[in-house]
Amino acid sequence: MLKRTVVGLTVGLFAILGMGGSARPIPPPGLIGDFNWHGSGELFGGFSALNVSADGARFVALSDQGGIVAGQFQRNAAGVIVGVTNGVVEPLLGPTGKRLGQFNTDSEGMAVAPDGTIFVSFEGPAMVRRYAHLGASAETMPKHPDFAFMAHNTSLESLAIGADGTLYTLPETSGVMDRPFKIYRLRNGAWDQPTSIPRRGWFLVSDATVGPDGRFYVLERQFLGFRGFASRIRRFTFEGDALTHEEQLLRTMPGTHDNLEGLSVWRDPAGHLRATMVSDDNFLFFFRNEIVEYRLPD
Repeated sequence: MLKRTVVGLTVGLFAILGMGGSARPIPPPGLIGDFNWHGSGELFGGFSALNVSADGARFVALSDQGGIVAGQFQRNAAGVIVGVTNGVVEPLLGPTGKRLGQFNTDSEGMAVAPDGTIFVSFEGPAMVRRYAHLGASAETMPKHPDFAFMAHNTSLESLAIGADGTLYTLPETSGVMDRPFKIYRLRNGAWDQPTSIPRRGWFLVSDATVGPDGRFYVLERQFLGFRGFASRIRRFTFEGDALTHEEQLLRTMPGTHDNLEGLSVWRDPAGHLRATMVSDDNFLFFFRNEIVEYRLPD
């Protein structure tokens, strides 16, 4: 999550002055569809993570204000999203079954296991919580020692789960430009930090997921003030404890889409890899909750 104050003042000022109304850049090849998701309620908005079912019909979305919602996509004959049906965005609960407090609702990453168990990573304080199902109370999980020293607004931005149930998380920023992003791994009840991925330019981590092909996908974004956001997807291959064979699959020009923060990768009925992403509107009227889909190369 980027600081709402900075993002809002910067983009809002130019939007009000009419300087944000320039023509939208041409999307890169592979764009399938772009849908503006509207809803209501106290917690609707700020979407930071997304999980799409294997058939592309259902989803779970996470808000960075401690909210979660399940829904369905309506698609046309070409598989393009033309509508969304969802319930009310419900508040995440703490271990006691009560709604999370004001200072620990910064829920950023989400991973959903095949049995419906939901794992959520938080930026402040940095931690991962387990939910047996939607509406369940949180279960406390172990922490890596590094989590205690992470800044509240730039820590565990993403969360992914492998086919064997292993969890992977990485912080939003690496701290300095020439420092890689550390990958933290939870398996057999214990955290370790087995590897890293290189940082490339000014892009920061928005989300990560393990695709149906078993590879590791990372969504990143760069904020360029009144020009808006640029987004990028990179893919890595697991080789033992390492992540190798880095590939850049997608990179958009600033302003092509809003603040894309959530990523899910699945295969469509034709067998093609598809990335479905959701944007964080920062609960500000000049942003959108945008659902964007791209076809990815195998």
